Amino acid sequence: MTKPIDMPKPSSPALVMAVAAVLTGMGQVMNGQANRGLMMAFTALSLAWVSYNLTTPEHSFVGRYAGGFMIHAIAFMDAYRVAKFRWQEWKSGQRQD
Repeated sequence: MTKPIDMPKPSSPALVMAVAAVLTGMGQVMNGQANRGLMMAFTALSLAWVSYNLTTPEHSFVGRYAGGFMIHAIAFMDAYRVAKFRWQEWKSGQRQD
C-alpha cells in the first residue's frame, strides 16, 4: 500500500468565509486561486460601476451598486465551497496514514 501524498494544511473554511465576506476575491486567494480572485474582484468593481451609471440618485445604495454586490455574493459562496472541499480532502488524506 502506498502512502498518500502529504498535502499542506489548507486554510480553515471558517477563516476563508470571514475573509471572503469582507474582501471580494480574497477567499479565492486564500484557496490558492489568485487569478480567480482577481477576476472576481475586477468583475465586481466593473459591474458596480455599470449598475451605478445605469441608476438614478433616487435608488438606494444597494440598488446603485447591485451588480457589484451580486458578484461579491457569488465570490463569497464560491470561496467557501472550495475551502470546504479542500478541508475535507485534506482531512480524509490524514485519516489514511
